[in-house]
Amino acid sequence: MTAQLIDGNALSKQLRAEVAIRAAKLTEKGITPGLAVILVGENPASQVYVRNKVKACQDAGLHSVLEKYPATMTEAELLARVEALNNDPTIHGILVQLPLPKHIDDHKVIESISPLKDVDGFHVASAGALMVGEPGFKACTPYGCMKMLESIGYDLRGKHAVVIGRSNIVGKPMAMMLLQSSATVTICHSATPDLAYHTRQADVVVAAVGKRNVLTADMVKPGAVVIDVGMNRDDEGKLCGDVDFVGVKEVASWITPVPGGVGPMTITMLLVNTIEAAERL
Repeated sequence: MTAQLIDGNALSKQLRAEVAIRAAKLTEKGITPGLAVILVGENPASQVYVRNKVKACQDAGLHSVLEKYPATMTEAELLARVEALNNDPTIHGILVQLPLPKHIDDHKVIESISPLKDVDGFHVASAGALMVGEPGFKACTPYGCMKMLESIGYDLRGKHAVVIGRSNIVGKPMAMMLLQSSATVTICHSATPDLAYHTRQADVVVAAVGKRNVLTADMVKPGAVVIDVGMNRDDEGKLCGDVDFVGVKEVASWITPVPGGVGPMTITMLLVNTIEAAERL
C-alpha cells in the first residue's frame, strides 16, 4: 500500500477562493475585512512568514496592514500599539508575529489582543472557548489539520487519535478539536516512555514536535492517517517534516507531505478566521 497524499496546496486554493467570495460580499455591504500584522525585529523566518500572510490577504480581497518595528521597541510601546488596533473599527484581526525580542513578554502581548480580534487563536479566552466547546477563534494550524481530515471524508467518531506534541499553539488545541469530533485522544510528548506503543494503536497520528523522524514506518498501524505538522531541514538542507515520509507512506492510507501539506493551510485558516471576525460584526 502506498498512501494517498492530502494536498494542502489544492485544499488551500479552494478555501481561499471561498474566502474571496465572502470578502466580496462584505465589501458590497461597505465592510472591507482588515488584518493588522505586527513584526518586531529582523528575524528572517518571521519576515518570510509575514510577507506570505500579507500577500495571501491581498490575493483574497482582504485589507492588510503590515507594521514593522525595530527590535528595540519597548514592551509598553507594543502594548500601546495593540490597544490602538483593538479600538480601530477597520481592523478585524490582529496578529503579532512570534517570536518577539527577549525583553518583551509574548504572553502579555497575546493577552492584550482583544479576543474578538484574536485571529491566531492564541488568547486564553480562545483556548478556553475551544476547551468547553463555545464559539471562538481556533488556532490556525490545528484548524487546518481538521480541514484536511474533513477534505478526505474521514469520520473521526470512535477513532483513536494520537497527538505527538503538547504545545499551546498546536498539540493541545489539536487534541481538543479531535476530541470535539468524538475521537479518543492520546497526547504524547518528551516524557512519554514508549511513543511507539501509543502510535501503533492509532487510527490517526498528528506529529507536531519539530523533530525529524520522530515517527517512522515501524511505529505506524497499517492504514493509519498521518498528519505531519513538523517543519525541519534534512542533511541536504531540504525542507522536511517530523515524519519519515519515505517509509511511512508505504504503511499509511493517507499522509500529508512536507512541503505542500499543513504549511499552506495555516495561513489559509488565518484568512478564514479574519473573514469570520468581520462577519461577526
